Amino acid sequence: MSAAPALSHHAFSTGLGRRAAAGVAGGLAGGLVFGVLMAMMGMLPVIASLVGSSSALTGVGIHLLISVTIGLGLTVLFGNGLLTGYRKGAVVGLRYGIIWWVLGPLMIMPVMMGMPPFALNLAAALSLMGHMVYGVILALVAVRVLKKRV
Repeated sequence: MSAAPALSHHAFSTGLGRRAAAGVAGGLAGGLVFGVLMAMMGMLPVIASLVGSSSALTGVGIHLLISVTIGLGLTVLFGNGLLTGYRKGAVVGLRYGIIWWVLGPLMIMPVMMGMPPFALNLAAALSLMGHMVYGVILALVAVRVLKKRV
């Protein structure tokens, strides 16, 4: 019999494996909810334009990839100390969402699209709300995964 099942169980039960699983699960959950909000605002083709496409489906894929990556950033780097309970996790997630709102749609994305950074308008305000929702969902799901018994 192969040692792979025991190895994968061991990887998940260790700190890094569990934090990675929490980041993927939380990033997907938050990304899906935020993605629905983005679809309602017609923003998915804008996300797709980051890779030279105008397809909403491509926008969903790019958005979820970014969501998981950002989720992993939170849980792998800070999962042990900051995501210890639901209340604390919600506050951390809210702040993390705001940080990524500043970094993503206010700084990185406009520069990638040849636009000036820090444009504050209705779309930016709606994006802030979406990032805050994303961050809270990311953190709450991550806390749940981190607390789950193996």
